[in-house]
Amino acid sequence: MRSQSIPELLLPVGDMRMCLAAIHHGADAIYVGMPQFNARGRTEDFSFEHLGEMINLCHLYGVKVHVAFNIVIFERELKSAHQALLQVLALGPDALIVQDLGLIKMIKTIAPWQEVHGSTQMSVTSDLAIRFLSDLGISRFVLGRENSISDIETIKKNTDCELEVFIHGALCVAYSGQCFTSETIGGRSANRGQCAQSCRFEYDMFVDGEKKDLVDRSYLVSPQDLCGLEQLPQLMEIGVDSFKIEGRLKGAHYVAQAAKSYKAYRDKTLGPSKTVPRELISPMAITYSRGLYSGWLDGVQHQKLVDGRFGSNRGLLVGKILVQKGKSLLISSHHQINKGDGLLFITSKNAEVGSKVYECSQTNDHEFLVSFSNDFDQRLIECGNEVYLNSSSTLYKELDQVIDDKRKQKKIPVNIVLKAHAGEYAELEMSDGVNCVKVKSPELLQEAQKEQDIEKVKKEISSLGGSVFCVGDLQINQSGNTPFLPNKALKVLRKLACSELAAKRTSIEDHQIENFELPHLVTSPKRAPVLNILVRCIEQVEDLLSFNECSRIGSIVLDFEFGADYGKALSLVKAAKIPCGIATNRILRPGEYHHMKSLIRLSPDFILARNLGAVQFLKENQSSIPVRGDFSLNVTNSLSAMHLFEKGFDTLSLSYDLNSDQVVDLIENCPRVDFELTLHQYMPSFHMEHCVFAAFLSKGSSFKDCGKPCEKHKLELRDQFGNTHFIKADSECRNTMFNGTPQSASSLIEKVTSLGVREFRFEALFERGDELIKKISLYLDFLEGDMDSQTLKKSLGVFEKYGLSSGQLNKKDRYLDRKKR
Repeated sequence: MRSQSIPELLLPVGDMRMCLAAIHHGADAIYVGMPQFNARGRTEDFSFEHLGEMINLCHLYGVKVHVAFNIVIFERELKSAHQALLQVLALGPDALIVQDLGLIKMIKTIAPWQEVHGSTQMSVTSDLAIRFLSDLGISRFVLGRENSISDIETIKKNTDCELEVFIHGALCVAYSGQCFTSETIGGRSANRGQCAQSCRFEYDMFVDGEKKDLVDRSYLVSPQDLCGLEQLPQLMEIGVDSFKIEGRLKGAHYVAQAAKSYKAYRDKTLGPSKTVPRELISPMAITYSRGLYSGWLDGVQHQKLVDGRFGSNRGLLVGKILVQKGKSLLISSHHQINKGDGLLFITSKNAEVGSKVYECSQTNDHEFLVSFSNDFDQRLIECGNEVYLNSSSTLYKELDQVIDDKRKQKKIPVNIVLKAHAGEYAELEMSDGVNCVKVKSPELLQEAQKEQDIEKVKKEISSLGGSVFCVGDLQINQSGNTPFLPNKALKVLRKLACSELAAKRTSIEDHQIENFELPHLVTSPKRAPVLNILVRCIEQVEDLLSFNECSRIGSIVLDFEFGADYGKALSLVKAAKIPCGIATNRILRPGEYHHMKSLIRLSPDFILARNLGAVQFLKENQSSIPVRGDFSLNVTNSLSAMHLFEKGFDTLSLSYDLNSDQVVDLIENCPRVDFELTLHQYMPSFHMEHCVFAAFLSKGSSFKDCGKPCEKHKLELRDQFGNTHFIKADSECRNTMFNGTPQSASSLIEKVTSLGVREFRFEALFERGDELIKKISLYLDFLEGDMDSQTLKKSLGVFEKYGLSSGQLNKKDRYLDRKKR
């Protein structure tokens, strides 16, 4: 059994072969998607039958199974989610990884004994957020990939919950659970397992309206892959409970090598040496790599996180082309190249050209003469081009042998005691250290007529090759007259013991499933609508207050890049007798409390909370300021909404994952309808630790040395489809990418007001003066019934450079895997 002091090694599984790769290369646990509901919509969608087979197989080998039920759940799906939950609970998973607060409430109601892990999609980045969620019974939290080792140490010191940390694999540029780019660009939701990989797109950069020449860098928000092998000793010393490897969309070779490398180094760090051997890192790069880097574990380093020249797998950089010799290439390489390997060449124009090696000969220690099939066009490449190794026939053969060859597969050591006495039944006891079985021979043992070779008896009992077991310790206890032990009887005992021990290892504990009542339709009285305005700078506040009808505004929310102007703006708004709130940052990490302390000191009329840690900070600092919840809390069903209302939220903004039908469904089924609907906004898509300003407009690694280009320039990115996106920084230097085309929810107003919703929001971005006032005036007229939706949209279109859309609200897409389209 694995010692509790050694962190769990948790591997990704997208199909059965990946599962076998994980088991036989050292995984302590795997995580796999929930049938019908999981955050990797492109993986193989298992049936519950197949999932059950996988869980049994893993448990047989002593490997835990965590089932990822980690997407937001829409109102109409609560019933099917409940049915799916009943099916998966019957399979005996070790844990469910969950994002949705309402779903956790459901799980803990019907199965209070079931272990639940908080998904990284919950955007938990502080011990404050963990304490806020303490009443839900979550035993482990998967921290945000952006948390540094220093953050993790602080969190661990301030919680008794287990912590799971990503140590290898792809890095999303946006905080998990805070990415709406797939929604705005591709019509799919990252919170629904349908990520469109928008961070891997090419983008052009425009600075103050002018296109910036970045030479060969166009993958501006595509981070290198995470490799935390060097940071393993520090994380182990902190007491991290689980090391998680990303990659359910990758293959068995990737899983096998990652498990092999991390297990080898994890176990090695228990000894005196803490130097990472190259032979552990290079094979992982061959199986999949966009470049390997420590991510955010050592803190931000804006010049290193994003290379900018590529956004997809290149493999291991091994050398360059020295000479072109007819149809062959002479390549310098620090790594062995063999026939059947895959090579990728990077041209002088940063294009990628690849081929399989047809023939290869080594000319000296670091030079290889390689040739390719006749269809490989060498005119595309030239001397000096970089060479990457992105598949290795030798490596893959070695990894496949462990998966396929029973002699090399994982074995479970067992201790065996055989008790044999003439005139009695033979008894064989087999134990794996936790489970123990005892089986007896069907017949009494006869006295031996001659001395029996005890070594042959041991050999027969130890012949466990057809099972998952191997003998650790073997004892044979005999007394009195020597019994005769026929091989057939020994074989029967051995097979019966193996079968019963395997059954014990895969048995599922019987639990009582409690009842759960799903929400019912409710009705609420219609109320007069109110328009709240969110502004990004004090100049917009001054513009608003110059509006001679500003008294028609319900409230003003301040969401400034820098907090220095909050005091003055708050005073101006209060003097105008308009309620004024201040928004928190979207993310709160340990030590980032200056902003929160300022909010408490300023004492606005309310606080717009964008993360749960901020709400807990207010509570622990005895703040009585009313709290409203923003879209970033990802409320998509009435169960989640009611949980947060019961925790003290005055109002809640619904998740931007919802379309119009889903918004209505939620409101109709929620006992409280104190929701705020965003009526007009530029969709905040990526919210990222990566600072595009610092990375490409400075040589600085952080705010300490970047020169703050965000204060001097307006930055836009244009994607490969021609869509424009604005970039803004917040007070912690995190960037938000806003879709350049605003969206309007005006078509939804009549229906939701009839259901009792009265709070609506207009979010300004860069609008100033007459443009800002005119837009707000139009929306006020619309809400007060003086204008219809079509006239409103036509009037607004005059101001919008990139048009006006209804965004995701009119999309009717349901959750659907891309493989099923």
